Amino acid sequence: MAVKPKVFVTRILPDAGLSLIKQACDAEIWTDPLPPPYALIRQKIISCDGLVSLLTDKIDAALLDAGPRLRVVSNFAVGFNNIDIAAATQRGIAVGNTPGVLTDATADMAFCLLIAAARRVVDGHQYTQSGKWKTWEPLGHLGQDLAGRTIGIVGMGRIGYAMAKRCHGGWDMKVLYYDVFKSEKAEKDFGARQVDFETLLRESDFISIHTDLNEKTRGMFSTAQFKQMKRTAVLINSARGPLVDQKALVEALKSGTIFAAGLDVTDPEPPLMDDPLVKFPNIVIAPHIASATFGTRNAMAEICARNLIAGLNGEKLPAWVNPDVENKRRKAGVN
Repeated sequence: MAVKPKVFVTRILPDAGLSLIKQACDAEIWTDPLPPPYALIRQKIISCDGLVSLLTDKIDAALLDAGPRLRVVSNFAVGFNNIDIAAATQRGIAVGNTPGVLTDATADMAFCLLIAAARRVVDGHQYTQSGKWKTWEPLGHLGQDLAGRTIGIVGMGRIGYAMAKRCHGGWDMKVLYYDVFKSEKAEKDFGARQVDFETLLRESDFISIHTDLNEKTRGMFSTAQFKQMKRTAVLINSARGPLVDQKALVEALKSGTIFAAGLDVTDPEPPLMDDPLVKFPNIVIAPHIASATFGTRNAMAEICARNLIAGLNGEKLPAWVNPDVENKRRKAGVN
């Protein structure tokens, strides 16, 4: 009987993917609810051929160097900011992610947060739970109208497009977008208009962030940007927490510089319980659950497993972050 490749899986995944991994690999699975410590992952991969990681796992050059047999890192996420891609490529290690399958689920959550924050749903729910609701109030819990307003999309990729589709098709919103690339599809389908960042900030009633996190976008929403937004504006972030300067957001919400915010991601995650952000009535914070549907997580798990198995077999990954590694392997004569 052939010896199965050894892998370390940093969390329990949906069975749609985990069963595939168990069948093809000698898999050790971290079962604690919290992520394994960095030092433990580094220790585990010393004897591993593959690694399944999450966004909460830091995969840097030092960790990769600890695994001389490591051939593939399969990330259970679309994003891969937790992985040093250049270091992995340099070492001939394939990296996979799970794009495409969570587009609709994430766009649904972004719009869910938009409605909840704009119409003060959570604030109203807490008002009811506390026993304060005594009668219908003509001036109580006033929120923002949605129909016919302007949505600003920061990052018109797959998820940004899906969010624009919901806003334009369902609520007849005008669509502005800020992106380094022109989206002819969004312009044709929704009459979207590509604008500079400052114009988007000034003219949008709602701003939804769907851009990558990198050194240029880190903290792109801070005090100066909030001051350019409408006082009635609602900010939605379902992308990455560090895109928003959280201290500046606290001040903007506290001072009424903007009306409200809806977040599925924070910096750090989770936010500290003494962070004033979690106490404000004009914010909705979800625990990073944009992809949390049965169908989406199952599909992510299956892609993650197939990336892992393909990398272990020296094959092309279904979703390959660093396909250049194949050329490096060929030059080195490695399968």
